[in-house]
Amino acid sequence: MKAAVYTKYGSPEVVQLTEVERPAPKDNEILIEIYATSVTSGDVRLRASDFPALFWLPARLIFGLFTPKKKILGHELSGVVVGIGKNVSKFKVGDQVIGTTTMLKTGAHAEYICLPETSKHGVVTFKPERLSFKEAACLPIGGMTALFLLEKARIKKGQNILVYGASGSVGSFAVQIASYFGATVTTVCSTSNLGMMTDLGATTIVDYKTQNYTDTTAKYDIVFDAVGKTTKADVKKVLHKNGAFVSIKMLTKEKTEHLEELCNLADTGQILPFIDRTYALQEIVSAHAYVDSGRKRGNISITIKN
Repeated sequence: MKAAVYTKYGSPEVVQLTEVERPAPKDNEILIEIYATSVTSGDVRLRASDFPALFWLPARLIFGLFTPKKKILGHELSGVVVGIGKNVSKFKVGDQVIGTTTMLKTGAHAEYICLPETSKHGVVTFKPERLSFKEAACLPIGGMTALFLLEKARIKKGQNILVYGASGSVGSFAVQIASYFGATVTTVCSTSNLGMMTDLGATTIVDYKTQNYTDTTAKYDIVFDAVGKTTKADVKKVLHKNGAFVSIKMLTKEKTEHLEELCNLADTGQILPFIDRTYALQEIVSAHAYVDSGRKRGNISITIKN
């Protein structure tokens, strides 16, 4: 099978399309033919070994000190089950599924992958019928991160929420999910993303290029840092006394119930993954380069099978 493999850290060009052995499912695994995946900021960070100085050495010890341990990237996917282990009971051949590759030895930038039916780390469930494969593949990581942090902040109807860095994957989901819960959403991004923010459900847009979002009399129940570039101290002026600050720098956990909730929201039209660009697997280097450019909005989809 074809897979995008990298054997050393570096620029997008270190990722090469090559032939690797097709996996076979273990007793507790399902074999998935991957139809679509994505390139996330996490993928490019691992590829480039781009970690903060304080965490660089621990990260390299985890992911590979001199060369990458996980040579196929790709954190999320959609596809069709084409094989099952003898102990699998939830899925059958022909099921359309979505899932994540968290803590597995291989990723989703390939034509096939085996996922455990249940796992302590990653998740897999049935694909939302309303979404295409390329849309569904971009739902798990950003969507679950946004939902986990909003629940951590105890989101509820009627709150005022500010999403800082709302045009990325996590931010675009946070805006939609917060709107679904009945919150009034203010986003911090550039004016060029005004239309995108309005479509996602934001009521107010602050252009960070022309205005400091803390220079306002507005107060928020939740400030959601979707890009990891602000702190609770920074937002203290605009956060209610008992308000909550959450950031993607916080530890999160993937939960099957969260992914299933997101699938239900997608099937009822409450949320939709925002896809900026779509590439073929053969264009994986260009996809990495685009994410590296810092211009990515929402999600970058990789189509493997039409």
